Amino acid sequence: MTSTVKVVQPSGILDSTQSGQFRQEIIDLVQAQTEVIIIDFKDVTFMDSSGLGALVLSLKAVRAAGGQMFICSINEQIKMLFELTSMDQVFEIFPNREELEKEKLGLDLSNKT
Repeated sequence: MTSTVKVVQPSGILDSTQSGQFRQEIIDLVQAQTEVIIIDFKDVTFMDSSGLGALVLSLKAVRAAGGQMFICSINEQIKMLFELTSMDQVFEIFPNREELEKEKLGLDLSNKT
């Protein structure tokens, strides 16, 4: 049995103007029975408390449906936000998508020929 894995790649600023749309995207994936959701933050330049709140609510929805959610590629500002709020203890955060896929999905794409 293979898991359904989807990657969400928000970009720019994840604040109150974007957090509702972001959360809805996660809810849609949960309703589509996606088992593993990867949030790749490589293109996010800033996140405020609204963005963090959307992430927490999304994680609750994913876990309630029996799924998993992982985060990768956060910048220093987002890392500091996670640490100050102790959310780095709640979310599984990886330095980049390659590390996440290798550790959690058993994929090693670094040696492709």
